[in-house]
Amino acid sequence: MSKFNYRLISYIIGLLLLFNSAAILITSFVSLLLKDGFFNNIIYASLCCLVIGSIIMFFSRNPTKVINRRDGYLIVIFGWLTMVFSGSLPYVFTETINNIPDLIFETMSGYTTTGSSIISDIESLPQSIIFWRSMTHWLGGMGIIVLAIAILPLLGIGGMQLFSAEAPGSGISGDKIHPRISNTAKRLWFIYIGLTLAETLLLNFAGMSLFDAINHSMSNIATGGFSTKNDSLSHWNSIPLIQYIIVFFMILAGTNFLLIYLSIIGKFKKLIYNTEFIWFIVLISFFVIITTIILNTNIDLNSTNFDHPQVYGKLEASFRHALFQVVAVMTTTGFVTGDFAGWSPFLTMLFFGLMFFGASSGSTSGGIKISRHLILIKNGFLEFKRSLHPNAILPLRYNHSVVKKEVVVNILAFFMLYLILFIIGAAVLSTQGLDFISSIGGSAASIGNVGPALGSIGPAFNYEQITGFAKIWCSFLMLVGRLELFTILIIFTPYFWKNL
Repeated sequence: MSKFNYRLISYIIGLLLLFNSAAILITSFVSLLLKDGFFNNIIYASLCCLVIGSIIMFFSRNPTKVINRRDGYLIVIFGWLTMVFSGSLPYVFTETINNIPDLIFETMSGYTTTGSSIISDIESLPQSIIFWRSMTHWLGGMGIIVLAIAILPLLGIGGMQLFSAEAPGSGISGDKIHPRISNTAKRLWFIYIGLTLAETLLLNFAGMSLFDAINHSMSNIATGGFSTKNDSLSHWNSIPLIQYIIVFFMILAGTNFLLIYLSIIGKFKKLIYNTEFIWFIVLISFFVIITTIILNTNIDLNSTNFDHPQVYGKLEASFRHALFQVVAVMTTTGFVTGDFAGWSPFLTMLFFGLMFFGASSGSTSGGIKISRHLILIKNGFLEFKRSLHPNAILPLRYNHSVVKKEVVVNILAFFMLYLILFIIGAAVLSTQGLDFISSIGGSAASIGNVGPALGSIGPAFNYEQITGFAKIWCSFLMLVGRLELFTILIIFTPYFWKNL
């Protein structure tokens, strides 16, 4: 008997191709509506996905609906790769991106909601392709919600048992949306779609065109970062309301979607008393205050790479840019209103550190996540107590529940792997002609799905000038970071392929 359910894996891959085909078809209608001349090209891309997906589903029809953990890993990995490679077809058929490293990088950045780009003149792209870039973010964000809430906890990835109501016996959360994963996903997607529509309406009301509002909403709710403008959100530095709306929805997108659901159905206390959410807001507030003080007292915003009209004075401008960039980096949303890597050496280090934070578990953000930081810090303090009282039973509590020891060990392993991969990632980039600052920034931004990095690939630049190999390597880091490390790295171990 095969140790993998290849028929089921293939069937799901075929299904994902049909899903992507439908998304590309929507993009073709956008092309038709906006009359940008690429309707036929995008239709061909959609048909290509449809035909290949249908063939795969035909030959793998009637699969045995039994899935084990190893099947789950392969479904997540190959499912994500399928979306990425099929998602590159609109670029291919419209000839907007012409080489393989650039294709992989741009599409991977989209689906992993990283927000890095190799395109210098975004505004010269056909509007349908600009829409497709945002759509890849939005689809990736939808997938991440299901991944974080429903799938990874069942696979026991990196302590993700903590973060989902669907994880049996996690010992942490008793909050449930619905006992079936499919129904959980549907409810979360309704929230996801609702937030996207709400942000679109508000941005349009604040002064964005409808096209820009739709694109930025899809990108923002997914904590992505693709913009319709070459200078990202700094294009609207003269309209503070737009940027405050973006910040509000960045915070929502960085919040656990389970908590948002519970708030919607009237259990608001679950949100405001949640340990991770409290620390999320506290950390944002703390770093915003520090950044605001430095910008207001020591930095001339008008001397930086971005235009900073001080609509309501320097203090408000300093606060707004501090708030925007702190939230953007913590939630791993790649939007920028200013060159945070060029403000001051201290702020460069501060934002580099924020790349390792991440926002809430169960959100669309990347990074390590605040929950993991909190649990490791709590465990560190408990180790001091255990040293003084070796015979005492000192359980680790998080959100008023006891955290199992195996979960703590899993999170410790996640931290170690994250650090090792970051170091290796930076070392590899340094061999590709990048300086030290750019190498460590590029590695941290890629594995954390942050988007803009530091140095020559910072907020004022993009990734166009790096080598083809560096683009492939960054794409690999994006995927590994997005799938919580273990999901990808485990397939490179001999244990995964052995019959146990």
